[in-house]
Amino acid sequence: MSGPAAAADLAASFSKDHVQMFAVNGEVLFFQLRDGPWIPTLRTLHRFPTMMPLVRVDRGAIRFVLKGANIMTPGLTSPGGALPQHLEKDQIVAIIAEGKEHICAIGRTLQSADEM
Repeated sequence: MSGPAAAADLAASFSKDHVQMFAVNGEVLFFQLRDGPWIPTLRTLHRFPTMMPLVRVDRGAIRFVLKGANIMTPGLTSPGGALPQHLEKDQIVAIIAEGKEHICAIGRTLQSADEM
């Protein structure tokens, strides 16, 4: 094989906390908690923002989300929020805030869009 892919330094890393990381040229691109799905890092999502479903929280939720709070349904269904109708329970989603252009968090749905 030739070209940039042949020269890439690929690495998988495992931690005692059951977190696996996948890195290319020293940059972690994805991580996995225990046996869960592989999840992109925020940096990966900033490069490829359409790689997973996107939900939007309203302005009132921004400061709480940035402090690590769980997102409640009203933050997604109120004016300013956005919730795609095709979301399933336990789906990994990218989270963006109303009025902002970059993804600010990654989450997992605890309910389907129909249940919300």
